[in-house]
Amino acid sequence: MLTLHTRDLPVPLKGHLPMGSREGTPEPLEADSRRLQRGTEPWLPVMGEFHFSRYPAAEWREELLKIRAGGIDLLATYLFWNQHEEERGTLRFDGDLDIRRFTELCGELGLYVSVRIGPWSHGECRNGGFPDWLPGSGCAPRTDDPAYLALVEPYYTRISHELRGLGYDDGGPIVAVQVENELYDQPEHLRTLRALAERVGIRAPLWTATGWGAADIPADVLLPLYGGYPEAFWEDAHDGWTREMRRHYFFTPIRDDHAIGADLRSSAPAGTGPDDRRYPYATCELGGGMAIAYHRRPLVPAADVSSLALTKLGSGSVWQGYYLYHGCSQRLGHTVTNQESHDTGYPNDLPVVNYDFQAPLGEYGQVRPSFHALRLQHLLIRDSGADLADMPLHLPDDGPAGLDDRRSLRWSVRADGDRGFLFVNNHQPHETLPDHQSVRFRVHLAKRTVTLPAQEVTVPTGAHFVWPLGYEVGRGVRLEWASAQPVTRLELDGDPIAVFAATAGITPQFALPAGCEVSGPVHTDTDDSGLVVVSVLEPGSRALVTVDGPQGPVHLLVLSEEQALQAQRVSAGGTDRLLLCTEPVLADGDELRIHTARDEVDLSVLTSPGDATAARLLAGPGLSAPCTDGLFTRWTLAAGTEGADSPPRCGVECVRAEAVVPPARTGGSHDRASAPRDADFDGAAVYRITVPASVFDADGTDGEVLLRLSYTGDVARAYIGGRLVADHFWYGPDWEIGLRRFAGEAAEVAGHGIEIRVLPLFPDSKVYVDASVREVLKAARERASVDHAELVPVRRIALTVAAGAGGAGDE
Repeated sequence: MLTLHTRDLPVPLKGHLPMGSREGTPEPLEADSRRLQRGTEPWLPVMGEFHFSRYPAAEWREELLKIRAGGIDLLATYLFWNQHEEERGTLRFDGDLDIRRFTELCGELGLYVSVRIGPWSHGECRNGGFPDWLPGSGCAPRTDDPAYLALVEPYYTRISHELRGLGYDDGGPIVAVQVENELYDQPEHLRTLRALAERVGIRAPLWTATGWGAADIPADVLLPLYGGYPEAFWEDAHDGWTREMRRHYFFTPIRDDHAIGADLRSSAPAGTGPDDRRYPYATCELGGGMAIAYHRRPLVPAADVSSLALTKLGSGSVWQGYYLYHGCSQRLGHTVTNQESHDTGYPNDLPVVNYDFQAPLGEYGQVRPSFHALRLQHLLIRDSGADLADMPLHLPDDGPAGLDDRRSLRWSVRADGDRGFLFVNNHQPHETLPDHQSVRFRVHLAKRTVTLPAQEVTVPTGAHFVWPLGYEVGRGVRLEWASAQPVTRLELDGDPIAVFAATAGITPQFALPAGCEVSGPVHTDTDDSGLVVVSVLEPGSRALVTVDGPQGPVHLLVLSEEQALQAQRVSAGGTDRLLLCTEPVLADGDELRIHTARDEVDLSVLTSPGDATAARLLAGPGLSAPCTDGLFTRWTLAAGTEGADSPPRCGVECVRAEAVVPPARTGGSHDRASAPRDADFDGAAVYRITVPASVFDADGTDGEVLLRLSYTGDVARAYIGGRLVADHFWYGPDWEIGLRRFAGEAAEVAGHGIEIRVLPLFPDSKVYVDASVREVLKAARERASVDHAELVPVRRIALTVAAGAGGAGDE
């Protein structure tokens, strides 16, 4: 029996932080030492990072809809000074640099915004975002040197002008401003930057700074935000992973991470960092993936991302923030390239263009498995975040012995009084954790003791999940505990329905007070304490449990693990609805849009049994007649219209097969392997990809077309008309390039194709790739070639939703 005793914790500190909404603001935003509060309710935001200036402005709105569909309600973005003031005194905020338009779009779509205004930002940007002219200006950057502040002030002033009226207290979406980034030893400068930003008119209820690396932050001036990544491109090209990063897969009260940005520090952190007792546990850089550097190219599976996020939530986080949530591209068209590199004094060489980050949404908006895995957690936060925000961390009596302990089951509880959530993580990168057999938990809460599940279970390797303790379903019905993860609560035919996700290999059980009458496809028993234990043996769309509560019936629906990863809650047709779909469903007014590369997609909507109006709920081209699937009405959507042309095909022509192997070079402060130079690509193997003009015929409303390339080589670049448009360091997955953004060069592509240049790997280069693909990279030491190319249309299917049909929706 695994045992945990909750303990009494200090009352949160209030009123000591100089931030929050001004008096008279509707639903004021406040912060104390435990959590955020919006209006009268605690708020647990889910924040995703997306860099507006690194993505075409014409595509912002659709990508923001995707981000919202993933369960993000707060959007973080950097401003890079060198992009806005490349030439001293000339400030640009037009086109893709238009922060005002981007912020307004976020507000229109119901997304809050956190702006990271620098002046130094990092983000793998050249000089951390400092303009090239700054070092020669005679100032001491990142200090209170008056000469430096005199340069920052007009930049901040212009940002203030662009964001005027968009602060939360003025009815806008901006809830937070971050100053600087990864500044460890200049607390007074951080104080000065906040004061300067406020003096020139930048307004937000919350002010933040990165807190990792034992950063010395001025006390009670800025909220410290933390991070944690599953891997690190900034490590050397050794096998395995950084020891410090193991911590992110253990439940722990330790917030700090000394590994982030460690290669940019000249010495190990000497201080103790911010006093955690004074601030809520907030994050801004939970790894949504990981960038690829030339010398180190990690492969980050979805489970590495989702288990890290869940472990942070189970460790007490009250602000889940991902970096990156949406990949992007380094800006081209500047006088010099904009990426971090050895040539600009950094320890790492990054691609000139690619900043995909293996994020939940990719460089061209591709949807990754981590998107679905995180969305399931975000549904839980949307449902129970206000409760979780007031539930501190409690750890088991006998937990793991240290970071090398792979035998002890990792679990925690967040609880307040006799309610809580039990978190389990049995996954970490690189080193498989074992199955844990004969598991039961005993949790001593403040007012009662909970033992679950009713029988011992096996927690399988890779599993990571949340179970509720004291969960209100509605109408006076409360689950004493459940061995299934809460997804969402809404209504079915006017009755409350709570939706749960099964954990593979573990029978979902629900403990109800004695005397409850239960019906449905279940097995019912009574435990030693008199609780009614309901077991759902076959989770799925038909696994509906009805409980006759003191105030009327309530329902429990238990989805399979696979179905839960498809679960989405969208607002359309005037109603909040639960959908199941393998693709994200974007709600835009009364329209639903689905982006898919599949020929057919199933879309299921939770509807009332026997409701004749359900068949009229959706309308649109390529939509089949509906059928019933348990509690859901299911449609099949054909991605193409009848009689449409077959998918476009591309051709591959080898222009030059032989490639000159570039010499192995090292550089940067850590003497790591350097990427090939521009001149090296003159000796690359050259292939021409011919693309039919029809790819560019339709406008962006028809979706993206991806050029998917499989190649043998070390690195590759793509050119249109001799201009570099994309690049790639090989690390295992196929290389994908979105073509729609190059529609303005359709004539050039139609006439001359897209040129791909591939270089082999120098035999003695010290480059790390994941062990699962290491054998494949060996061939790159012998040849360079494009092995396969295909065009993958990602179509947009638009459906309209009938108001009032379907009968299942808002709670």
